[in-house]
Amino acid sequence: MGGLSLDLPDEGVPPIAGIRVGIGGWTYAPWRDNFYPKGLVQRRELEFASRRLSAIEINGTWYGAQKPATYATWRDTAPPGFVFSAKAPKRITQSRALAKTGAQIEDFVGGISALGDRLGPLVWQFDAGTRIDRDAFTAFLELLPESANGRPLRHVLDVRDRDFVDADFVALARRHGLATVYTDSDEHPSFADVTADFVYARLMRSRAGLAAGYPPGELRAWAARARTWANGAAPDDLPLLAPPAAPAARRDVFVFFISAAKERNPAAALALLRILDASPPNALL
Repeated sequence: MGGLSLDLPDEGVPPIAGIRVGIGGWTYAPWRDNFYPKGLVQRRELEFASRRLSAIEINGTWYGAQKPATYATWRDTAPPGFVFSAKAPKRITQSRALAKTGAQIEDFVGGISALGDRLGPLVWQFDAGTRIDRDAFTAFLELLPESANGRPLRHVLDVRDRDFVDADFVALARRHGLATVYTDSDEHPSFADVTADFVYARLMRSRAGLAAGYPPGELRAWAARARTWANGAAPDDLPLLAPPAAPAARRDVFVFFISAAKERNPAAALALLRILDASPPNALL
């Protein structure tokens, strides 16, 4: 493929006890100084990142969907076992006629389904400042397809309007079996109610002054919380909006280091993976 010679594995990083860890995107200039090997050509960055992490959240689709051929290229570049999550285009979630976006949803899902078995959760982000009508929002949820090309789909609701996010919202998500984002940030609603058979966490507190973005103690704490979620329970130190969900046998967990000191996020993800890999499944960490 040209450029720096790399001996990359054919397989991806497997989930650890059902836990996947990753970052947002894979193209960011500062990562060429502290994550990607010196001399690696940009077109090989996905190839490298998808063999060091177990998931990546695609943020670019928020601004506009790609062609199916592009998704297919990403699918073929990432190794077996790797998973992409992706934000749905904002033209859908910012529509003034939310209940009538069925055709747009179908178009987006139909295209991104070209990711095949590399396709993970789809994230539907509703920004703060956008008025959401609860009836229209409920109708919108009915439009989200359960499968595409014979593969089941997972959907995540990232609602950033603090006035909309309440116990009724949690109950609505649970009725539809949709996950809600746990966001570790002061900028957005932060609640850890489990509403689906998987958990989706976005950690947004990495610090530029720390090589791994987070102190070791905080990473160990996140590893413990991820283990708790994966074991079917809920961490007892995170805020809830409603009574806890009933315990489950197991859950898949997605943890992404996003935003904040973005240059440190790959190191944070790698550090969390090392902690998870070094600890037995039922460790308290």
